[in-house]
Amino acid sequence: MKRFSVIIPIYNRPEELDELLESLEKQTFKDFEVLVVEDGSTLKCGEVVKQYSSSLDIKYFFKKNEGQGFARNYAATHAEGEYLVIFDSDVVVPREYFEIVDEALTESNLDAYGGEDRADEYFNDHQKALSFAMTSIFTTGGIRSKKSNAGGSYQIRSYNMGIKAAVFKEIGGFKKTNMGEDMELNHRLQKGGYSKELIEGAYVYHKRRGDFGNFFKQILSFGRTRIQLKRDYNIPIKIVHTLPVLFTLFILSLPFQFFINKELFDLSLGILWLYFLIIFISASITQKSLNVGILSIPASFIQLFAYGFGFILEVFGKSNSNQT
Repeated sequence: MKRFSVIIPIYNRPEELDELLESLEKQTFKDFEVLVVEDGSTLKCGEVVKQYSSSLDIKYFFKKNEGQGFARNYAATHAEGEYLVIFDSDVVVPREYFEIVDEALTESNLDAYGGEDRADEYFNDHQKALSFAMTSIFTTGGIRSKKSNAGGSYQIRSYNMGIKAAVFKEIGGFKKTNMGEDMELNHRLQKGGYSKELIEGAYVYHKRRGDFGNFFKQILSFGRTRIQLKRDYNIPIKIVHTLPVLFTLFILSLPFQFFINKELFDLSLGILWLYFLIIFISASITQKSLNVGILSIPASFIQLFAYGFGFILEVFGKSNSNQT
């Protein structure tokens, strides 16, 4: 039996898979297999997989498009490892990753684990800005990289997670196919009393795709998904999930403040500019780039506003549909 089975669902992104497989090829710990699941792609990656067939223990599957959650379930039925390790196709794995994870799991015997995501130094400034917006304590509270946080106990994320194959089978794998499938899985793990933690040092480099417009759409869907998880699976909404809603309401109130109370408007605008200054300074220092600092301002604004707006839309959208 292999120690790890790496599961990679992919849809129309052969160039991303090439980078990911190259990083797996360079791992210092070698006791793992790789399962690539093509989820109904038209841009197939079979030729990319062939390039690594001699250097990696790799399997390739093609199935009809059902979404990443069910693609992972499909791969799990063919996996032979003790742990299933799940990556998104747009990550790059540092060469000591599995060495660090193996050591941590040998010591703790966790049922499931997660790791944080970072921006590599070779990423372009736009990707670094998006990464900052998704991971900074000033935007998301740093919930992706803390063992515990304002959102409660640590939540593993499907771009970088591992779970015992036996546990995955016991709980029935992913029940949702897209958007929030990892949070729903977390909920069942927690209810079942399974152990899960962040493994510090088990990070991946996560390449954010698309421009600010696509980023807005993605984060908007995250906000809507949070309400759907509460409605469909009774997964609690924590304080940290409502903070972007307050930010969105604050932004939407600015035009009214301007006409109703100019002094309040000036104060609010000052607070907003102070927040943007904090974002700029923090991003510039952590990413060592003034340009990334500048780009992180709109990226962080989108992260908060789009999430809050999606949250609000889903609340009122469902309310309206219930009334008709």
